Amino acid sequence: MSIGTVHLSESKRFDGVTTTAVIVTILAWASAFPAIRAGLQAFGPIELGALRFAIAAIPAALFLCIVRPAWPTLADFLRLAVGGVLFVGLYTALLNMGEMTVSAGAASFIINTNPIITAGLAMLVLGERFNVLAWAGTGLSFAGIGLIALGEGGGMRLDTGALLILGAALCTSVTTVVQKPLFARHRPLTVSAWNMVLGALVLAPWLPTGTSQFLEAPSSGIQAVIYLGLVPSLIAYGTWAVALSRLPASRASNFMYCVPPVATLLGFVWLGEVPTLLGAIGGAMALVGVAVVNWQR
Repeated sequence: MSIGTVHLSESKRFDGVTTTAVIVTILAWASAFPAIRAGLQAFGPIELGALRFAIAAIPAALFLCIVRPAWPTLADFLRLAVGGVLFVGLYTALLNMGEMTVSAGAASFIINTNPIITAGLAMLVLGERFNVLAWAGTGLSFAGIGLIALGEGGGMRLDTGALLILGAALCTSVTTVVQKPLFARHRPLTVSAWNMVLGALVLAPWLPTGTSQFLEAPSSGIQAVIYLGLVPSLIAYGTWAVALSRLPASRASNFMYCVPPVATLLGFVWLGEVPTLLGAIGGAMALVGVAVVNWQR
């Protein structure tokens, strides 16, 4: 029996800790899309990422120094490096550059190919099971996200930016599957902290330019980058690691279909942005699809 299969049998719990981790991750990542758009008005796409994760890496490094977890083996360090390079560095650069030309709705549609890719990889690599009902729920959620995108009114114009965002989704899926076995030997917050630190190092070459832009940025841009560093990065990457450590990779990723509906709701509550009928129907479909995947689990 593979490591992935063993860990799957141990991680089917959905208790208060898991629920809280999933909810915090969804809320934080739902708020990241408008924060990125706000940050891009003051910073270059990669510079924004460099500043974001430099802010997150400082407390993450302090955590590692204080807790002093066991030093990872070479094999585990390579898995951690995948997180730093793909999940932080490349994902951030690709998503930020893609959002410069792709509408928010289209971006949320493309990035949400991630649960589908993850489920397929988890079945092949980790030996996880994803039955017909789960695939039906996934398809329903994906169709719902498509309606949210169409409901934005900007259409589904796909250009080079769309390919960049698709690359970001692939980065997340690969990292989820590669890092899943780490949780059998390392605490979730340790994995998350290493991702922050290594990712910040990957983006460090753009930090000097980002710092110069920071000194000239308006208060809205500064607030956006600080928020991105603390909430969608430091906190949400940590809660995502907790959720991934306690759930199968395919099931944990499926909860990310909740992000666009929640982002739509946040836009209504905070900004008074009224969703279209298509958007409302799509959001309901996405949430029902997630419920179907988790039915009787």
